[in-house]
Amino acid sequence: MPIIDVHTHAYTHRWLEILREQGGEYGLKIRPDGHEEIFRGETPVAFPQPGHFDYDLRIKQMDATGIDVSIVSLTCPNVYWGTEEVSCMAAQESNDTMAAAQSTYPDRIRWFTSLPWEYPEKALEELTRSCDNGASGVMVLANVAGMSLTDEMFAPIWKEIDRRGLPLLLHPSDPPGAAQMDMGAFDLSWSVGFMFDTTLAVTRMIFDGFFDKYPKLKLIASHGGAALPYLVGRFEKGDEVELPQRRKMQQKPTDYLRHIYYDCITYDARALQYLISIVGRDQVMFGTDWPHQVFDTIGAKENTALLPDDQCSAIRHRTAEKVFGL
Repeated sequence: MPIIDVHTHAYTHRWLEILREQGGEYGLKIRPDGHEEIFRGETPVAFPQPGHFDYDLRIKQMDATGIDVSIVSLTCPNVYWGTEEVSCMAAQESNDTMAAAQSTYPDRIRWFTSLPWEYPEKALEELTRSCDNGASGVMVLANVAGMSLTDEMFAPIWKEIDRRGLPLLLHPSDPPGAAQMDMGAFDLSWSVGFMFDTTLAVTRMIFDGFFDKYPKLKLIASHGGAALPYLVGRFEKGDEVELPQRRKMQQKPTDYLRHIYYDCITYDARALQYLISIVGRDQVMFGTDWPHQVFDTIGAKENTALLPDDQCSAIRHRTAEKVFGL
């Protein structure tokens, strides 16, 4: 059975140097084990691994674990730091490297473009350039330098992504207020903060009527949708008591949860089975988070193997083939 990994990441050495030199609030610190990690202040954000930089190593890993196609994305903090020039330069560096990787491995690598969202005109230019260079979709973090994705300044970008009907991977980062909530302790930014970031971003979209405005958008909520599937009852109750004058969405919250897509990165078979019970088998795709330290290729394969054949095949390849036109 083919396997398509829709959630796997890459950096470039040049991107990392740009961050090191001009990352603003983001920078590199030495961990207690002597390795460098990306921080925002005292909050850890991401831990670069050799596989982030080496596509030959990636292909060997894919061969060893039975992954047929990887759809690669630049992970956090993406390019939401520095000046307009720096953000555009970082985006182009990442996107060009991914386009080159796809040219080198045309049957194995696809990629999500990263955009300088804080500068909408430049973001639209980079979106066009990236799609012309073979991008399969768009990556966006759950907050753009602390701004909500529903901010009106981003509307031109969303309109164009929707017009193109592109898949969009929504990935968390360190949420606003991470320092005040002491998420640096025990790396709670990853285990809790990331889940909060995704959950808040998508919930805001649902209640704002975002998916009514952009009906062709194929949004993928990372990490099994974070807390979204487990809050379905609260969403429905909240909608039930909402004032009609404030209500923006045209459907019920559950309808939107069944409209968007998810990856299978839950680290627990029971959580994956619950997600499927809420949103349906055809809304979930295979993901590993490779090569992050917390990647779960073995767990993703084992957890999907426990499912009925129709669910397993939908998650491992059929839904991704449809969404990405593979």
